[in-house]
Amino acid sequence: MNEAVIIDNPAALTRSKRLKAATHDTHDRLDKAIMGHEPFSSRERYGLFVKMQHGFHRDIDALYDDAALDALLPDLKGRRRFGQIGQDLADLGMEALTYDAQPAFVAGAPADLPTAIGWLYVAEGSNLGAAFLLKEALKLGLSETFGARHLAGAPEGRGLHWRTFTAALDKVALSDADEARVVSGANAAFARVHGLVDKMFA
Repeated sequence: MNEAVIIDNPAALTRSKRLKAATHDTHDRLDKAIMGHEPFSSRERYGLFVKMQHGFHRDIDALYDDAALDALLPDLKGRRRFGQIGQDLADLGMEALTYDAQPAFVAGAPADLPTAIGWLYVAEGSNLGAAFLLKEALKLGLSETFGARHLAGAPEGRGLHWRTFTAALDKVALSDADEARVVSGANAAFARVHGLVDKMFA
């Protein structure tokens, strides 16, 4: 779980630190909701967790091909995990969700940059925290090459992978209005995942 962030001088913090603070409560509620459903108590329940991941990463998959975002964020294409999640579902002998609506970001359509950055912040943060989840998946007989591919860390290590992303995030030139949309985007992403958790574990 995340620890509370105490801010004495918000303006002195980097954007990524401010974003962490601004989304702390939403993120904490999501963490508790996920773990409250015991997704690692069995392969069947883990499969529901992977389906939830599939829904979220389907929403953001188009962002990894966005040229404007690619110019701002390092190794953007290498950070996408939608294909790995599909492979994990296949390993588990499970079908992906059937969707009756378009994803949050549609391929070929220009995305609002600040909003998209907020969603990608959530995706990258989840990969940073996936080390614990991978350890739980290993107890189910899964691994980085079978069933838990999308939880694997980057070759250079999770910490460096995350710091490279946040360093680039902190350098993006944004107006005050843009900053607010980044926060709104991140909170919307957390809310989307929470909705998928409720749907899958209902």
